[in-house]
Amino acid sequence: MKRAVALEYARDADPAPRVTAKGEGILADKIIEIARAHGVTVREDRDLVMLLGAVDIDSPIPVEAFQAVAEILSYIYRKQGRLAAGKAAPGAAP
Repeated sequence: MKRAVALEYARDADPAPRVTAKGEGILADKIIEIARAHGVTVREDRDLVMLLGAVDIDSPIPVEAFQAVAEILSYIYRKQGRLAAGKAAPGAAP
């Protein structure tokens, strides 16, 4: 069954990315549809979705997910031109 988790990270307000939505099946399809309609990058990672799917809505991601999420954010920021190549994503461990 398809699963989706949405994250939000406000660098100045959040100590870590937060889970803002999650769902399975039709709800997962809707989360992905809304994300794409708003120009949000969608990334497939089954293991990460399983880990983040256990997190309560509006809660920060667990420490175990920091590295994977930092890599994704770094990729997205570089793609959007918001981060120079070779720099770590905001909030990423050095």
